[in-house]
Amino acid sequence: MQSLLADGVKNGLSPHTILDKSVKTWFWAALVGQWLFASYILILYVLPTLMGNTEVTHNLLPGQGVQDKRVFDGIVFFSHVVPAIILAFCGMSQLVPSIRNKYPRLHRINGRIFFILGISGAVTGLYLTWVTGMRFSDIGSMGITLNGILIPIFIYFAWRTACKKQFNLHQRFAVHSFLLVNGVWTFRLYLMGWFVVNQGPLGNSRNIDGPADIAMSFACYLLPMLIAELVFWAKRTHNLSVKWGVVIMTIFGATITLIGVGAATMMMWLPRIQKVFSALF
Repeated sequence: MQSLLADGVKNGLSPHTILDKSVKTWFWAALVGQWLFASYILILYVLPTLMGNTEVTHNLLPGQGVQDKRVFDGIVFFSHVVPAIILAFCGMSQLVPSIRNKYPRLHRINGRIFFILGISGAVTGLYLTWVTGMRFSDIGSMGITLNGILIPIFIYFAWRTACKKQFNLHQRFAVHSFLLVNGVWTFRLYLMGWFVVNQGPLGNSRNIDGPADIAMSFACYLLPMLIAELVFWAKRTHNLSVKWGVVIMTIFGATITLIGVGAATMMMWLPRIQKVFSALF
């Protein structure tokens, strides 16, 4: 097996090259998805507020929603949602090596902003889920709850390793922090992509507590984190079997992200944007 893989390397099929291209493909798919999501947040939540028609937004809220009369909950909700626009732009730039190397000060400042907003998003998200009741079901919220708990933990270690100048460890914790902060975004991609692949729901329920829903609520951050660790491992090892195995996993991760971005755009983001424009204009 090793000899066959080695022959592939000699013929120009370097696992390192393919791994690098698949990771970049994954990055660009995520970048487009993040910017589309940021535009969706801007139009769905910010635009109606600026135009004095928040009823449009409230009619499209998930779960039980936020009561208009509960002013504090409304403030918490918007402080949770609106910073996602900033996170979508500053988070991806942290992963670009050329920016880190050429503009280290920008990388540090941008990283602090991402960490602060990430922790804030986790805390407000947990508050909205379990205090205001903005959830479809208790069991269906367990995966996202664990996600929210892990965010400040990994961000702390990312910050701590940076302070200690343990940059290899810092990079790993920072990547995992990024994946955790974007867990809810990834869940949307997986859910919509799942509907497309199966031509409809399969193992899903209206309360997001079907077996497929629960599995995806954990997989939306645990699967990308697993693949990320495998990529770090593949870069350290000289074992060609491991490298090619990680290439397959990375291509799988990039593929489901591409499918998810397309599905979420067509099935979730664009229809709601059209409803907002119809109501406002």
